[in-house]
Amino acid sequence: MPNTPSIMGLHFRYRLWIAEMNSHINILRIFEDYVDEIRSKKNEPAVKSGIETFQQHFLNLRKQIDDLRHEMHLAKMSLAASAKQKLPDKKSISKNTHAELKKVYTAYKKTFEQIKKEFTQFESKWLK
Repeated sequence: MPNTPSIMGLHFRYRLWIAEMNSHINILRIFEDYVDEIRSKKNEPAVKSGIETFQQHFLNLRKQIDDLRHEMHLAKMSLAASAKQKLPDKKSISKNTHAELKKVYTAYKKTFEQIKKEFTQFESKWLK
């Protein structure tokens, strides 16, 4: 991986990603509240089906967040341990772990944004 960030840079990046995912958890909670409100006001089969679909999306996103945050915390601990060594092995720190975490995080974020957009459209259609 060209231009691999420093240990401190990687640690900083993981902290930012984790903070962003924490904010996504709050957004998912708000969406769940909207789902409850839509369910109480609308009884159409299309609404019920949409609610079930989005509830499953929200559960899947939450699991992805939990798994990814866990992996990032492990990576941060590994970085801290490596930083304490006199000569940290930057290759083992970055090439495998960081590249994979970045790939998974990028895919997760794209999925989150797409579901967020779709839910906003669904919510605006049915909660008037």
